[in-house]
Amino acid sequence: MKTDRKKALVTGGATGIGRSAVLALARAGFDVGIVYGSSAKAAQATAAEAEKLGARTLLLQCDVSDDAAVRTTMQQVGEAFGRLDALVNNAGTTAAWKVKDLESLDMAEWDRTFAVNVRGTFQVTRAAVPLLRKGTEPAVVNTASIVGLRPGPQPLPYAASKAAVVNLTKTLAWNLGPDIRVNAVAPGWMEGDWMQRMLGDKYDELMGKRAKLTPLRRCVTADDVAETMLNLLTANRFVTGEVVVIDGGFTSST
Repeated sequence: MKTDRKKALVTGGATGIGRSAVLALARAGFDVGIVYGSSAKAAQATAAEAEKLGARTLLLQCDVSDDAAVRTTMQQVGEAFGRLDALVNNAGTTAAWKVKDLESLDMAEWDRTFAVNVRGTFQVTRAAVPLLRKGTEPAVVNTASIVGLRPGPQPLPYAASKAAVVNLTKTLAWNLGPDIRVNAVAPGWMEGDWMQRMLGDKYDELMGKRAKLTPLRRCVTADDVAETMLNLLTANRFVTGEVVVIDGGFTSST
C-alpha cells in the first residue's frame, strides 16, 4: 500500500542550501515543492535527484518579493499537495559593495535585498499558513546567517536583512504558536559558490584560515545546514523561536 508522504516547500530550492534541504526532505519521506527565481535548469536537476529518492516534486518559478506571485504559487501548492507539513524559507540575495566604503552601496540593491530576504520570508510564510494548519505538526525554518548576529565584512544590506530575519523568526513564532513552530538557522562561512563569489581570488586562503580557527577544523557545508533544518522540522517538538548557529564552534571560540 502506498503511504501518504508528508509535504514540504523550499524557496531558493534549486542550488546551495536549498538544494541540500530538498534532498534531505526527500530522503526523509517528503514530497517537495521547489521554488526558484531564475535557475530553471538547476531546479530541474534538483527535482530529478529528489525524484530518484522517491519524492514527488513540484517546480514553481516565483519572485518571493512579489506578494501576488507568492499567493498564486501557494495556490498551486495547495492544488497539488493539499497541505504543507514543512516550509523552508531559503530564498535570498545580496548586494555588491566595497568593504568599509558606504558610498559604494547601490540603494536599489539595498531595497532588493530586503525585499527578497525579509519581505519575501514574511510573504511566503503568511501565504503558507492555511496549508501549514492542515499539516501534521507543521514547522517553518528560515535561513538567517551568522552575519545577522555579529558584524563582519559582508555587505551591509545583507547583514541587516539577516538580522531582520532573526527577529522575524522570533516574532512569527509568537504569532503562529502553538499550532506552527518557527525557527531559523544561522550558518557561518559556508563552502561553495556563495562564498566563492564573496571572497573571489582569496577564497581558498581565507576559507583555510577560517577552518583552522574553527574547533571542528572545517567550514560549514550546505549539507550540514540541511541536516539541522531537517532536525528542526521533524524533531525538537518543544523548540520554537530559536536561531541555531551552524559554524563548527567558530563563534564560541573567538
